[in-house]
Amino acid sequence: MARTHAARLPHVHLNRPDIGFAGAPIETDTDRIDADVAILGVPFGWPYPRAGATAGCAVAPTAVRRRAARLERFRDHWDFDTGAPMLPLVGGPRIVDAGDVPGDATDGAGNAALTTAAVTGVLARGAVPICIGGDDSVQAPILRAFAGRGEVTVLHVDAHLDFRDEVDGVREGYSSPMRRASEMAHVGRIVQVGLRGVGSARAAELTDARSAGNLLVTARELRERGVGWLLGQLPGGPVFVAFDCDALDPSVAAAVSAPAPGGLSWEEASDLLGGIGPRLVGAAFTEFVPALDHNELTALAVSRLVVRLAGGVPAR
Repeated sequence: MARTHAARLPHVHLNRPDIGFAGAPIETDTDRIDADVAILGVPFGWPYPRAGATAGCAVAPTAVRRRAARLERFRDHWDFDTGAPMLPLVGGPRIVDAGDVPGDATDGAGNAALTTAAVTGVLARGAVPICIGGDDSVQAPILRAFAGRGEVTVLHVDAHLDFRDEVDGVREGYSSPMRRASEMAHVGRIVQVGLRGVGSARAAELTDARSAGNLLVTARELRERGVGWLLGQLPGGPVFVAFDCDALDPSVAAAVSAPAPGGLSWEEASDLLGGIGPRLVGAAFTEFVPALDHNELTALAVSRLVVRLAGGVPAR
């Protein structure tokens, strides 16, 4: 993606975390970021009148950092999932933890503006933002920060379609991010993989998503055709990954707001994200509910997937 500089939004003073992701140094002033990858917590999105299970997603960035702290001493160790050191201390991508976007659980418009501004600040420094939500409503304001930087393909990994135009009068909620993404001029094709079960989508949303040119791939179809086939469906060029943790099978990640059987295996998810490599320009992990996490197993899965993506970003 060409690193052209769109008009800057107001600077956001990010909240400093207690620890950096996997031992990464902390830099909450985006104007001072000098790194290849910036981990950014985005706790707050655009709420519905009825909070529901996703309210617990706001503490996910803290829970992921806490679990990732135990990976720090293994950064240079051999990772048998990849056949290489996990995150090489020499020659690997430079990673910083940019802290958390401040927010208010009741202020959707304010949260969205702060999120877009924070991600814009990270991009202006040439770093790849890997964001940890928050519910799915954080995805649209994150994607808006890429306006003016060339076309981007969205790889949406999720059990659900997220293509509602509105729910309870809210057009920016967690059931609508892919509908909003499809309306962005800088978003090219949207590839949606992991679909299964039932959610907010009706037949009309399915028709609308297909009419928008989205490629819809169920979890069953991914198993039948393979990750290599799916990667071959992505257009060339930059890729943004929108990863809802309920895409994973509950045996891998049970602590999500809407679990459903038959999801992606660990190997499928890891290979899929690992196949993006240097094409990655940004990512958002969403819908992890730490209060439901037994033995921090879901936090571990999310931490490892963040590492998998970050490890594919080339060092400048």
